[in-house]
Amino acid sequence: MDYPVSLAVEDFVPVVFTTCGVLLLRRVTGTPGTIAAAALIGAGGFAKATAKLVVALDGPDLVWLRSALFPLLTLGFALLYLELTRNPGISRTRAAIAAAVTGVCAVAALLVADALPMLVSTTVFATLTAVRLIGLARSRGDTLAAVLFGAQIAVFFVLGPLGARADQTVALQWIEQLTNTAGQAAFLLGAVRLARTNQGERMP
Repeated sequence: MDYPVSLAVEDFVPVVFTTCGVLLLRRVTGTPGTIAAAALIGAGGFAKATAKLVVALDGPDLVWLRSALFPLLTLGFALLYLELTRNPGISRTRAAIAAAVTGVCAVAALLVADALPMLVSTTVFATLTAVRLIGLARSRGDTLAAVLFGAQIAVFFVLGPLGARADQTVALQWIEQLTNTAGQAAFLLGAVRLARTNQGERMP
């Protein structure tokens, strides 16, 4: 379908919010891996948004570019989850499980020639990350931050059925994108609050 340029440009907004939020979580984890996670998540979002902008400007449909979304999001959220749950005793086990899940979904995606398996792995790691962030916020007594992280993952699950609808009209896509923007804004605000409460503290 034809995308209005305004719709394509707006698609960059939630990507910026999410990337900035993950970068702020560097203050929580204290590890450089969080920056790599932000780079992967940001790259996935920017790839999809850029592909949409190219189409809106009457360019070709760059399938390879928009198809990079879920593989990069999977790697980014898997890494972020591992950084948020870093523990000398069990980190290797978690990393091995994360690698196995990613590998299985990647192979499945290649076999069926569809991105759905990578969407599944993205959902798994995004959900685990949200649960961890909610737990960290609650442990610091920040109920609002916990609610914000909960709202972000709730939006993630709402967008799945919306995005799967066959009648992807421009109006529906505006609803999807603005909903996504609101969810990622909640994530950014939650990250801001968590980073502030974490100053001078070590992650439990």
